[in-house]
Amino acid sequence: MTTVSIESVGLCAHFSTQGDWAFDFAFALARHRQVPLNVFHFLADPFDPTDQTGRDLPPAERARLAIERERVLRFRYEDKLGDFLIAGFRLCEESEWSELHRCLRKREFQVLVLPWPRRGCSFGRRPLERFVAAFVCPIIVIGPESPYVITVNPPAVPIAEQVGLAADGGWSVVGEGAARIGAGCELAVTRPAP
Repeated sequence: MTTVSIESVGLCAHFSTQGDWAFDFAFALARHRQVPLNVFHFLADPFDPTDQTGRDLPPAERARLAIERERVLRFRYEDKLGDFLIAGFRLCEESEWSELHRCLRKREFQVLVLPWPRRGCSFGRRPLERFVAAFVCPIIVIGPESPYVITVNPPAVPIAEQVGLAADGGWSVVGEGAARIGAGCELAVTRPAP
């Protein structure tokens, strides 16, 4: 069986409580493994299929908006990163599917962490669960009820212990035929309390 070599961790940022939980998990994983944390944020909110931010703006206004959004993104996480210097930020302007696949091909992450802001939400204009189940690399989803509600996609199952998920469960797998794996979640990676 092939294992994934985790050389960098990706995070899709979301400015919410669940987004903060996802950041904490991704940051703890990157810090523990001493690999870069790459934070991705989108011009249009990928969790809101009605958000059309920036789509019809003239190029100069779109560029100005992108610069402002990236500045806000950096300020949001700068203090939380502390002395951790191997973090990168990217404001993505194209579709979530295209941008994340491009970043994956460039090896900007081998495992992706997503927040789950609320049950029934979408990501990339499809139900979050469908996006996660269909994506080709390991994804860890945090939330929505607590930072200890963790869902992974099938490619993440073989590396569960590598990413700090307890072998005895507490997390679940999204996708067809997925079954609950355990009742509680004990993380091997030390994370800050929410």
